[in-house]
Amino acid sequence: MARACELCGKGPQIGNQVTIRGKKKYLGGVGTKITGITKRQFKPNLQRVKVTGTDGNAAHLRVCVQCIRSGAVVKKVRSAPFQLPAKAIKAGKK
Repeated sequence: MARACELCGKGPQIGNQVTIRGKKKYLGGVGTKITGITKRQFKPNLQRVKVTGTDGNAAHLRVCVQCIRSGAVVKKVRSAPFQLPAKAIKAGKK
């Protein structure tokens, strides 16, 4: 299914786009009026992420940002982080 999260299944939702005109009363106007209501689509924020599976293989998934933030997805480590050699660490402590 296009435009849907491959983990949680979140997809586009239908809602209303409300057009409002006028100055609010507390700002000195006569009040706001709704001048138009049309249908619109709220699309999920999907990202294509390289993910490590349970077997260690990497795969590309289309995942929503809420799944990435919550930790439901483990991104593939592109390269090992830089580490100082053991001799340099011991020399720095003296």
